[in-house]
Amino acid sequence: MVHVVLFHPEIPQNTGNIMRTCVAINAHLHIVGPLPFDLSEKALKRAGMDYIEDLKLTYYDSLEEFETKNPNAEIYYVTRYGNKPYSAFDFSNPTSDYYIMFGRESTGIPHVILKEHFDHCLRLPMVASARSLNLSNCVAIVVYEIARQQKFRGLATQEMIKGEDYLEKEDMKK
Repeated sequence: MVHVVLFHPEIPQNTGNIMRTCVAINAHLHIVGPLPFDLSEKALKRAGMDYIEDLKLTYYDSLEEFETKNPNAEIYYVTRYGNKPYSAFDFSNPTSDYYIMFGRESTGIPHVILKEHFDHCLRLPMVASARSLNLSNCVAIVVYEIARQQKFRGLATQEMIKGEDYLEKEDMKK
């Protein structure tokens, strides 16, 4: 299972978008506080839409609490300081738990944590002059790479709500 870990997220809209992404790929979202916003905030709910009711979410007051409650978690850290792209890591085992930590929008993950786990630091390649991407975009890129490596196991690869032949049926109506 994919476990998305947000370390002190700051922007409710990003967190809402990440919640929606987590529901879409059946990932567990872990939020490490404190937060500068309330999890019931209107902007967060608007971004997450009605998907939030299906979200697997665990909130922790601190990183210490997260580590205590997830003692065997092998964590990968998304950071601009990583030397390997996210696609260089093997996330192909669908029975493994992959914890992917993303830092706060303004400062990222504390450097002391990154230094201790440098072999598990990954980055999203971009032009040298770019500092970062939007947090919710980063989460989507990395978790969908994990889903791709697992051959989208458990995810619909065709239209399920309207039916896989929906577009063909639409053509016949015209």
